Amino acid sequence: MNCCGENSNCTPLESVVSVDDRGQLVLPKEIRERWGLKGGDKLAILTSVKGGEICCVAMVKADLLTKNFDLKFDWTHEKE
Repeated sequence: MNCCGENSNCTPLESVVSVDDRGQLVLPKEIRERWGLKGGDKLAILTSVKGGEICCVAMVKADLLTKNFDLKFDWTHEKE
């Protein structure tokens, strides 16, 4: 459902999720199915900063970024 009407700059709200005490969140099943996400898939987290603070956070399948935009990521910060 598109609640934005004629406003092409509007991004519809897909879901609201909670972060638990360990910093984990669960994406709803219908979102995972629509995105085609499976266990082990990587999501790139993109942020926008305004006034020195993060104001927006978005998630994109990392393989789509690397495939569509020929980007390389340094995953060395991840735990083995």
